[in-house]
Amino acid sequence: MTKKTFNVTGMTCAACSARVEKSVSKTSGVDKVSVNLLTNSMEVIYDENTLTPKEIISAVEKAGYAAVVKGNKKKSASASQEENGSIFESEAKALKNRLIYSAIFLIPLFYISMGHMLGLPLPPFLHGKGNETAFAFTQFLLTVPIVFINISYFKNGFKNLCRLSPNMDSLIAIGSSAAIVYGIFAVYRIGWGYGHGDYETVAKYSMDLYFESAGTILTLITLGKLLESRAKRKTTDAISSLVRLQPKTAFVIRNGAVEEIPVENVQYGDTVSVKQGSTIPVDGVIVGGSCTVDASAITGESIPVEKNIGDKVTGATINTSGYIEIKATGIGEESTLSSIIRLVEEASASKAPVARAADKISGVFVPVVICIAVLAAFVWFILGKDLEFSLSIGIAVLVISCPCALGLATPTAIMTGTGRGAQMGILIKSAEALEKAGKTDTVVLDKTGTLTEGKPKVTDIIVLSGTEKELTDIAVSVERLSEHPLAKAIAEYGKEKGFSEKAVSNFKSYGGMGISAEAGGDFILAGNIRLMNTNGINSDSVKKITDRLASEGKTPLFFAKNGIMLGIIALADTVKESSKTAVRELFDMGIDVAMLTGDNKATADAIGKTCGIEKIESEVMPQDKEAYIRKLQDSGHKVTMVGDGINDAPALAKADTGVAIGAGTDIAVDSADVVLVRSDLNDVVRLIKLSRKTLKNIKENLFWALLYNSLGIPLAAGVFYGISGWKLNPMYGAAAMCVSSVCVVSNALRLRKYTPKLKYSVSENKNISDKHVNNDTALSEEEQIVKVENSMTKKVVIDGMMCTHCSGRVEKALNAVPGASASVDLESKTATVSGDVTDEAIINAVTEAGYTVLEIK
Repeated sequence: MTKKTFNVTGMTCAACSARVEKSVSKTSGVDKVSVNLLTNSMEVIYDENTLTPKEIISAVEKAGYAAVVKGNKKKSASASQEENGSIFESEAKALKNRLIYSAIFLIPLFYISMGHMLGLPLPPFLHGKGNETAFAFTQFLLTVPIVFINISYFKNGFKNLCRLSPNMDSLIAIGSSAAIVYGIFAVYRIGWGYGHGDYETVAKYSMDLYFESAGTILTLITLGKLLESRAKRKTTDAISSLVRLQPKTAFVIRNGAVEEIPVENVQYGDTVSVKQGSTIPVDGVIVGGSCTVDASAITGESIPVEKNIGDKVTGATINTSGYIEIKATGIGEESTLSSIIRLVEEASASKAPVARAADKISGVFVPVVICIAVLAAFVWFILGKDLEFSLSIGIAVLVISCPCALGLATPTAIMTGTGRGAQMGILIKSAEALEKAGKTDTVVLDKTGTLTEGKPKVTDIIVLSGTEKELTDIAVSVERLSEHPLAKAIAEYGKEKGFSEKAVSNFKSYGGMGISAEAGGDFILAGNIRLMNTNGINSDSVKKITDRLASEGKTPLFFAKNGIMLGIIALADTVKESSKTAVRELFDMGIDVAMLTGDNKATADAIGKTCGIEKIESEVMPQDKEAYIRKLQDSGHKVTMVGDGINDAPALAKADTGVAIGAGTDIAVDSADVVLVRSDLNDVVRLIKLSRKTLKNIKENLFWALLYNSLGIPLAAGVFYGISGWKLNPMYGAAAMCVSSVCVVSNALRLRKYTPKLKYSVSENKNISDKHVNNDTALSEEEQIVKVENSMTKKVVIDGMMCTHCSGRVEKALNAVPGASASVDLESKTATVSGDVTDEAIINAVTEAGYTVLEIK
């Protein structure tokens, strides 16, 4: 199956989109079709072996509309978005011109028809007995230009009426035409009255002219369309804000010279130069220089990140400091930014289950309204009311019943909600996924890379003989020669903390056990307990320590020098601090949390205990995860599965909502419904809260749209006339219709500023969890243990931080202090520092960064 998106022109209401959808869905080879009235787009999934895009376009044309295939891989994200934006702008400009020209004729028309009732002066030839013909004919002449200015309503309306698929334009055309025809009829009656001396008839019909109603209806509808168009344009602001940062040109190095070219002309493999303060134009890999990148536009993370040679960078992010040269790897619509925009547009074009009822109503709404209008007018005429009264009833029903509000209720909220999600780094692939996420009652989490960092880190250094420095120097010197992931973690630790390198020779690797080498003239063994026992080194004395480490989910590596145990370095795939707060948030929302992992039970239990998860399934295969999800669903649960999008593919596909976390720039995870750009589990909380807020907004829109029509149609039909004397003037009906559409769009726009609130901060949770994890009560007094993360914390109040760049510099400076682990909260102007760090070291670090320490608690 192939999926393509088309731009559809000519649609004006929900009845139009329903007509297009119905026509295309009947075409052989079409699997699924979804039409979006808001963006005038259509997404079609079809069999490319039996159907072509040209045939799909033909089906749209048979329905009375026009379509073209959307998308051009050579265009940059900004170019594509500018093209989409220009459509909105040209539409708004055309409507504005129509409104101005209509008003030029409507104002004198209204003055002539209503001025004498308000006591305003009129030219003598238009007022008084004997001037009725001039009075009526002048109004007719002023109405004709308004009709031609807004002729599109009549062309589209009657064309679709003839096709037996009436739409909003049909209602406007019928209503205004009825008023104009009645006005012309009145002119003839005035002429007949003069010819036959029947001045009573002349007086009656000179007061029953409906030209001003027709002109006002057409002008008000155009005003409503203009306001609606401008409001609809704002729903794309989330996407527009993403592309505004992307430059239109790039500096490419070719043949040793730097030349400025349009960003669309950048080719794969081109070397692009990016100076400090410039925006990175395309996705790429750094091949020269280093810099700090502000990726907030893509990921929502406000703190800049350091990038060096070999690191990937994303287009539309900002180089805040340094100079880099990158090799282009993602250009045009294949860039990360364009992919994000495409996902948002596809989600906006899709239909949420909650919208299906509205679609069904929209499909029959207009014909039903026409029948109600005709029936209401006929009933009142039969009941003895004159033609003028009966006609005004019919016209009022027609103009108040436009299904615009109903058709815009869902797509405006979906567009705004998915756009807001994209701004926060939450990429929602469909409206259905957005709706289902909000109904989640159970979240199932993968461990590696989801709850944990996904790579081992040094957690404990346990000295059994000698000093910590001796153990660290030897460990790093020998392990840096190994390719094992645990060895790389120790080497990275030594690089961060600093070590004295020893000359290493006779390096040997023992599969499944460890390594041996000579370092500084000493024979070194490094590996697991089997390696120690094989070489005659007794490990009974450290069994208590190894049991404790295993219970905490840590892997111990043993180091011996010349047959004597030096110590143990423990490593673990550490839990993300955001995971701990996210689990607490989910529990507070009434959502159950479970963990699935292929890891052993001891490690799984330790990770689960750290995060506060009680439901743990360990040593499970990918297919077992899928079965677990199915079991929960069979029990009636709505399940969201969160994983890395690779090993968890079966479970992600089976879950009601599959969420791929930490995808970075790899945002095309096929098995997931939602992709989280950041490796932050709190974004799952934000996703669910955003979904619930969007669903609430959709239901509000549908409620008010249906309530408006439920009350408006009976009022216009004169149901309350016999009870209270209420009768709706057609002009007021047209104004009410405009207001309803604008209100629905405006309500959806409130989502643009929605920010899900989290109850727990990472720093707060970190302090609690560190004290829990690093509990030393199980260790005897004689054991020397040096913790990598010390439970001692200090709260530092800092003056001078004004923005996220400031907090980022302070955090970087504090984390550079040996033994310190720090996080900075810009809002409270404080830093939380963990580790064995002196107050003097903290003050010096903050001062050197350019800020002032006010207090250390």
